[in-house]
Amino acid sequence: MATSFPSAGAGGNRSGSYQRRNVDPFAAIRRNHRIKVPAVRCISPEGRQLGILDTQKAISLALEVGLDLVEVAPNATPPVCRIMDFGKYVYEEQKKTSHVKSTASKIKEIEFSARIADGDFFTKVRHAEEFLGHGNKVKLRLKFRGREMAHTEIGFAVMTRSVAELVGMGVPDAPPKLIGRNIHVMLTPLAPNKRKPKYKPSADSPAVDDGPDQSGDDDDDDSSDSVAGKPASGS
Repeated sequence: MATSFPSAGAGGNRSGSYQRRNVDPFAAIRRNHRIKVPAVRCISPEGRQLGILDTQKAISLALEVGLDLVEVAPNATPPVCRIMDFGKYVYEEQKKTSHVKSTASKIKEIEFSARIADGDFFTKVRHAEEFLGHGNKVKLRLKFRGREMAHTEIGFAVMTRSVAELVGMGVPDAPPKLIGRNIHVMLTPLAPNKRKPKYKPSADSPAVDDGPDQSGDDDDDDSSDSVAGKPASGS
């Protein structure tokens, strides 16, 4: 029994270490002395074909200029390798993935009220249009206050109108839905080549950025933005 514990412990450590190595998506890419085939088809850092070279010679060429020989097409005969900065390649690929994930996860929210004035309405629709233009999904939310719940049809009319105003930029995932004291509808942006903006930013209106959305915090005062965000056709 004395010998079983060290064996089990060692096995557990090896298993944990193996799992940690697999977290790296670039670990399986062979480079430099991990390339075991006798010859490779080599590509220069500029993309120029260097032909089929002895693997050791190709590795030496890469190391002489401070770069790596990286296997880019392992299933070819012979495998295709490129001389490159592997660390820089990994960094650029991770940056691309990070950018795609962060963009895809952003959902902007615009809040309306049932008694919203036209000026405020157009300001909020314009902001929603800008968000859709940046490729963000946009959640439109209308909050009922006090006795407004007795006339939910007014709120639905506002939401239907806002969706119609944004038809050239995004499509609703589902019809507007009443949940508690709020009406919700989610808009997904159209493909970039299909977007047709209807509004243009007002000269004195603050720019909309790609940060976390804070729109809708001023709905308690429906006159705050009444001078901005008119339709382009009515400017």
